[in-house]
Amino acid sequence: MTLIADGGSTKCDWILLGHDGEVLLRTRTRGLNPAVIAQEELYERIRENKDLSGIFDAVETVDFYGAGAGTKTPMLTLTKVLQDIFPKAAVDVNEDLLAAVYAATTEPGIVCILGTGSNSCYYDGERIHAHVPSLGYVLMDEASGNYFGKRLIRDYYYGKMPEKLMREFEKRFNLDPDEIKLNVYQRPNPNTYLASFAEFIFTAEEENGYFWHLISEGMRRFIEYRVLCYKEAQTVPIHFIGSIAHYSEEMIRNAMKPYHLQLGKIIQRPIDGLIEHYREHRLKVKK
Repeated sequence: MTLIADGGSTKCDWILLGHDGEVLLRTRTRGLNPAVIAQEELYERIRENKDLSGIFDAVETVDFYGAGAGTKTPMLTLTKVLQDIFPKAAVDVNEDLLAAVYAATTEPGIVCILGTGSNSCYYDGERIHAHVPSLGYVLMDEASGNYFGKRLIRDYYYGKMPEKLMREFEKRFNLDPDEIKLNVYQRPNPNTYLASFAEFIFTAEEENGYFWHLISEGMRRFIEYRVLCYKEAQTVPIHFIGSIAHYSEEMIRNAMKPYHLQLGKIIQRPIDGLIEHYREHRLKVKK
């Protein structure tokens, strides 16, 4: 049996596939980003899931694709955690960009992630190429959940948010300055905390085009910094993965128009595309 995981900072989706490609189990844990979550917490988040606890000794292969796993130290940390928890399995840990590529395309293209964090790569049909390393939520992550969360908080305190939305924002979130600083500077997972504010954009009623301009500006920045850095941008489709992308298709299209870029697929959850990839390319399931 093969256990596939698509892990972000906020949540992690797990799929257990049988030898003939049938889905034996679907479950979800809290986020498992090894770059921002302590090792002991990684253990706890996996072990607390009752669905997974029943198959710890039965899984033969664990293929994990996750945010934060693109550099050596976090990747090795997560590999050890998974090897300890699934002692009979061969464990392979890769960055989430690879899962995004598998879910989106088998042809050359640029693949972008817009979730809690953001990232991009060029896929040449065989390998991925990331020209700009991801430095995380403090320095980069344009158009991500935590990017928009930070913008909302700043706009609220600077008085740039429309009055009606300010009152609604106050009702939904604890905006006490000490609470915000505690979560951002002292508590674990500040990126996930900041991203939690972004849902306000997609669930509150638009006011004076505020959300439209906010998202549009973020998408323009992402296109400029994380798409146009690839010389292939003008000749291949550009795919987007993640919830932020799913809810922002119109703004993405508008941000791409001035550069005459070709929009490819927009996929909210890559785990379903991973299932098909494994059936066709890994398990060789006959249809």
